[in-house]
Amino acid sequence: MLVFFTVAAGLALIVLFLLRERFPYFFQDCAYMLRRLRVMIRMNKYRKSKPFYSIVDRFLDAASRHPSKVFIHFEGRAYSYGEVDKQSNKVARALQAEVRLQEGDSVALFLANEPSFVWTWLGLAKLGCPAALLNFNIRSKSLLHCFSCCGAKVLLTCPELQDAVEEILPTLKEQGIRVFILSDSCSVPDIAPLSVKISQASDEPLSPALRSNATIRTTALCIFTSGTTGLSKAAIITHGKIWGASSLLITCGVTADDIIYVNLPLYHVAGFVVGTMGAMERGMTVILKRRFSASQFWDDCRKYNVTVVQYIGETLHFLCNTPKKDNEKNHKVRLAIGNGLRSDVWSEFLNRFGDIKVREIYGATEGNIVLMNYTSKIGAEVLSITGCFDVEKEEPVRNSDGLCIKVSTGETGLLVSKITQRSPFSGYAGNKQQTEKKLLRDVLKKGDLYFNTGDLLRFDEENFVYFQDRVGDTFRWKGENVATSEVADILTMAHCVLEANVYGVKVEGHEGRIGMAAITLKEGEDFDCSDTYKQVSNHVPAYARPRFIRIQPCLEMTGTFKMKKVKLVEEGFNPAHIEDQLYFLDTDRRTYVPLTEEIYRAISSSEIKL
Repeated sequence: MLVFFTVAAGLALIVLFLLRERFPYFFQDCAYMLRRLRVMIRMNKYRKSKPFYSIVDRFLDAASRHPSKVFIHFEGRAYSYGEVDKQSNKVARALQAEVRLQEGDSVALFLANEPSFVWTWLGLAKLGCPAALLNFNIRSKSLLHCFSCCGAKVLLTCPELQDAVEEILPTLKEQGIRVFILSDSCSVPDIAPLSVKISQASDEPLSPALRSNATIRTTALCIFTSGTTGLSKAAIITHGKIWGASSLLITCGVTADDIIYVNLPLYHVAGFVVGTMGAMERGMTVILKRRFSASQFWDDCRKYNVTVVQYIGETLHFLCNTPKKDNEKNHKVRLAIGNGLRSDVWSEFLNRFGDIKVREIYGATEGNIVLMNYTSKIGAEVLSITGCFDVEKEEPVRNSDGLCIKVSTGETGLLVSKITQRSPFSGYAGNKQQTEKKLLRDVLKKGDLYFNTGDLLRFDEENFVYFQDRVGDTFRWKGENVATSEVADILTMAHCVLEANVYGVKVEGHEGRIGMAAITLKEGEDFDCSDTYKQVSNHVPAYARPRFIRIQPCLEMTGTFKMKKVKLVEEGFNPAHIEDQLYFLDTDRRTYVPLTEEIYRAISSSEIKL
């Protein structure tokens, strides 16, 4: 019998070894699938529950289980689950008294990153009122545009943002919009202070009957797309999508004992739904910051024993750019969750700050698909469907039957996701035209319907997916497609370049768009024409090289740290209209030279060949 068990154990070890050799991610796949199965079972239970069990109910259960547990740490003050619950009740009752809100009435929140954002949203959710989360960086026409999209009749703001509201107040008044400010007083007649009313309101629980019509498909939030390629659109976020996004922390292995650091804007999915609502779902503690600060990041993590951090866009790159310190690996952070992390930054981040598991997630605010790299393979997500894409026409390539063509391994294609009952696309509030633009029909068979992510991805032999670029950011020059992110990575290899934003610009008399880059310089550095040219010429094919360089004090970004390109593309490279320093890649002199009006005229008249 002992021999039998010995042999069996030996065979088991051999099988496990062979599995690992043949399928290197087998055990990680199994662990991930088990966690996903738990989420799916839970989601199915919530979908069928009557009355519907929402994230608000999950929060209330957490507040009931441990009312004294800290929910939010913010600027030296701790707020328990019980306190936040009671404060949200007071907000709800004050709004009930002042505005007579009914279930389904939309309210716009124009608030800073602070605890009041969380309990104000909770108060509205307890009333069954969807909230439109306005980006606190936008102003004037952009702010009015976003407000008009969401259909709200009430706007809630804070003293920090009062000036921005005053700019658009006459228009809001004309439209009959009521404006409230979370302050004890306000000198502006048409902005009503609400804080005193809140403080005087009862903190007794509200009846669940106030939100009794909610279902998994009911609108819970309107969250605006980041506006990388134009005006923001109001993405409809249903209760089902909230459950899906807030459950990402479970899938990453986060528990109630973890402490999460949220320094991303609460008006977006990552900071609010994944981070803050995800913490509600887990019953864990949130360290909330007004904004991202590279200099305070690790000190905060050490002070509050943070175990999970969020990142987006370039935030980890900013951390890697901070001066090195001896205690950089002295922290308890075990997990970083986010999206948009470049491979080189990923490697540098791990080398500098220790063995932190990175969970790179791909997803769009309005999308019906989420990809996650749970293996820690640098630079990748997991497999989905990508199809051949015509960059010049900005549309998928179709075969003779009118169907899309799947890309082969190693090729770049457009990521699409089938729209089903379980993976719906809810569209944009008040914008049927933009909603229709995101739909692709007859993709793999006649009559099917897919969500068009607008993103170009590539997958490798192991079925990992790599983000390449956004549709519209990629440009075509001399018959070749140029991936702007790859060129930007090369530019930052030049010793003087801190950041680079690459895009294509039109040149009179030429088809397609030629490469241009807006860059920022490292502190104390001047633009090194020869070194930049050397990096570009050594690593970038001739058709993809930025022929024009624009030096900027800072690169304009969206609230989620994505680089804006549309305005730069429109402004082009005419030195008569641009105050920033401009440079031109002179192929004869093999360097970048200042772009003068004389050179510009020579390019425009085709005296200089491109």
